[in-house]
Amino acid sequence: MNNLLAVPTLLCLLGAAITFLAGRHPAFQRAVSVTAVAAVCGVAGLLVWLTDSAPVVLWVGNWPQPLGIVLVADRLSSLMLLVAALVSLAVLVYSTGQDEDEMRRETPVSVFHPTFLLLVAGVSNAFLAGDLFNLFVSFELLLFASYVLLTMGGTQDRIRAGSVYVVVNLVSSSLFLVAIASTYAATGTVNLAQLALRLGDLPVEVRGVLQVMLLAVFAIKAAVFPLSAWLPHSYPTAPAPVTAVFAGLLTKVGVYAIIRTQTLLFPTEPLTLLLGIAGVATMLIGILGAIAQIEIKRMLSFTLVSHIGYMVFGVALANPAALAGSIFYAAHHITIQGTLFLVAGLMERVGGSTSLDRLGGLARVSPLLGALFFIPAMNLAGIPPLSGFVAKLALLQAGVANGTLIAWALVVAGVSTSLLTLYAMAKVWNRAFWGVAPESVLESARSYDSPERGRLLPRLMVGSTVGLLALALVFTFAAGPMYDYVEASASALFDQSYITAVLPEGVR
Repeated sequence: MNNLLAVPTLLCLLGAAITFLAGRHPAFQRAVSVTAVAAVCGVAGLLVWLTDSAPVVLWVGNWPQPLGIVLVADRLSSLMLLVAALVSLAVLVYSTGQDEDEMRRETPVSVFHPTFLLLVAGVSNAFLAGDLFNLFVSFELLLFASYVLLTMGGTQDRIRAGSVYVVVNLVSSSLFLVAIASTYAATGTVNLAQLALRLGDLPVEVRGVLQVMLLAVFAIKAAVFPLSAWLPHSYPTAPAPVTAVFAGLLTKVGVYAIIRTQTLLFPTEPLTLLLGIAGVATMLIGILGAIAQIEIKRMLSFTLVSHIGYMVFGVALANPAALAGSIFYAAHHITIQGTLFLVAGLMERVGGSTSLDRLGGLARVSPLLGALFFIPAMNLAGIPPLSGFVAKLALLQAGVANGTLIAWALVVAGVSTSLLTLYAMAKVWNRAFWGVAPESVLESARSYDSPERGRLLPRLMVGSTVGLLALALVFTFAAGPMYDYVEASASALFDQSYITAVLPEGVR
C-alpha cells in the first residue's frame, strides 16, 4: 500500500500532460482534470485511514536507504492532503461552471487545466516530501504553476501583481537553496528523519542559524508578518477560482512546512518568543488592514494573512494541545477561506463588482448568495458553535494554560482579531447585502437573467460553492471525532514514530 504515496503526484502530472495535449478539446480537458483530482481525493482519504496506526513510507526508485527520495504520510500530512484535494476539486468544478465568454476572459481552458493540475501535484508532493530537497522541488512546481495562473488573461493589473509575486518567491526560493546547502554541509543529509537525529550534534549557534533560515523561507510562503506584504497585493487581481485555490492551499503549505520542521528538527528550541511576536503582529496588522478595505477580495486577502497568525500561535507555544489547535485551524481555514473567495466571485457576477461602494441589496437580488456568504463569514469570525470557534477556543485554552507573558499576548491578540474579523464581515454584509440595490447591480442581474446570457447563478458554480461550504461545516458537526484525530496528530509530532518509520534500524 505504500506505493499509494506516489499516486497523487503522478496522477496530476499525467493529467496535466493529457490536458495540455488536448488543448483544442475543452470538454475533454475538464473531464480529465475533474477525474484526476477526484482520484487524488480518494487516495488521500485512503491514506488518512492507513496512517491512523503508523506513518506510511515509500522509498522512490528502490535506492539504498536512506540515500534515495522518500515520501512519508502520517496523520498530519494525510489530513492536509485530503482537505487540499477536496478544496481543489470544488474549485475545479466551480471553474467549469463559468460561461464560455467568462472562461476565455478569466480562466482560458487550454492553459488553466494543465497548470491547475501541476499546482495540485506540487501541493500534494509538498505534503508527502520526506526530505528538504524534494520539498524544494515541490515548492518550485507549485510556484511555477501559480505564476501562470496568477497572470492568466494578461491584464495590466495581473501582470503587475504577478511581478511582485514572482520576485518575492524567487528570493525565498534562493534562500531555501542556501538553507538546504548549508544544512547538507553541516549534517551530510537533507533527509528529515536523519536531520532530526544529526542536528542535535551541531553547535547551538550553527543549529540556530539553520533553524532561522528555514523558518524565514517558510514564513515568506505562509505570509507571516513581516514577510506577508506581497499577498494582499497579488491575490485580489486573479480570477475567482485561482484566488480561492491560492488562498486555501499555498499559504497552508508554508504553515505545514513550519509545523513539520519546528517539531521534527528543532523540538527543544521552539523559538517561542520570536514566533509569538510574529503571531501577534500577523493577527493584528492583517486584520487592521482588512477593515480598512472597501474591495472584498482585497479585504479577504488581508483576513487570510491575519488568520495565519492563529496557526503560528500554536507553533509558538510548542506543545501538543496548542499544535492540535493550529492543525485543526489550518484544515478548517482552507475550506472557509476558499469558500469566501468563491462567494466573492459569485458576488462579482451578480453585482458586476466586488467594491463595497458599488454593491448593495444582494440579499434581495439573490437570497441564496446571502446565505452562502453569511455562514462562512460567521465561521471565519469564530461565532459559536461553528468550527472557527472550536479551533480558536482550543488555542486560547492552550495559551491560558501556558501562562507566560507571550502566551497571554497571543490570547489577547487572538480575541481582538476575532472581534475585528466579525466587524469586517459585518461591514461587507451591511454594505453589500443590505440596503437598496444600486441600478448597476439590478442591470447586471437583469443581463444575466436574460435568455442570451443564461442563469444569474450557474448551477455548477453554486453547487461547488455549496459543496465546499458543506465540507467546512463537517468540521462543525463532526468536531468531536475530528478534534480527536488532530490531537493524535499533534501528539505524534513529538514522539519518534516518524523517525522510526522512515529510517532502517541502526541508521543514523
